[in-house]
Amino acid sequence: MNITLIRTVLLYSLLIFTVRMMGKRQVAEMEPAEFVVTMLLANLASVPMQDNGLPLISGLVPIFTVLSLELILAVLSMRFLPVRRLLCGLPAVLIRDGEIDQRALGQSRVSLDELTQKLREKDVFDLRAVKYAILETDGELSVMLCGAHKPVTVQDCGFEAKDAKLPYTLISDGVILRHNLKEAGYSLEQLKKELQSRGCRVRDVFLMTTDQVKTQAFVRKEKP
Repeated sequence: MNITLIRTVLLYSLLIFTVRMMGKRQVAEMEPAEFVVTMLLANLASVPMQDNGLPLISGLVPIFTVLSLELILAVLSMRFLPVRRLLCGLPAVLIRDGEIDQRALGQSRVSLDELTQKLREKDVFDLRAVKYAILETDGELSVMLCGAHKPVTVQDCGFEAKDAKLPYTLISDGVILRHNLKEAGYSLEQLKKELQSRGCRVRDVFLMTTDQVKTQAFVRKEKP
């Protein structure tokens, strides 16, 4: 029983490490090759987890091999366009100049119902409002609306808008995020003075953010 537990913890930790090594983009949006790698890793890890008679190394070697191949292919796909096209394919234009490309729909194996569903997910309910719709290699649909249906921007109204500043989270659920504190140009002493002026301690803060012009958002913890 203890051996099974230890093997499971080791393999679980290894899988977490492997996914981290694959990078954040792969976790968020998987290309076809990355999906295959994920499925392989799950299957490779499940075998030594279930069979205690199988040496642990026989499960570790295939996992490291698959990870190495994934990292090599990731570098090659970044450097060489043909490799990237081979592994990921090309985007497909499903709607071009306001007209549905039925041939592209068929080649992408996307039904009309699926297309309209993806458009509704983009808050587009009228096909006539779409200028271009592109099916990306990760399965997401990118949509460009016709001019008459585009949202009005500040620039369209002739106003000037100040650029937004990147906010940094200084305190999250009672914990000071020291890296963000440094990035925001705050010292620990400044933060403590700010909290003192608000009459609270670090552990009393649910969320505190600030941007480069010191515009803050402050939320106290609710009392249980």
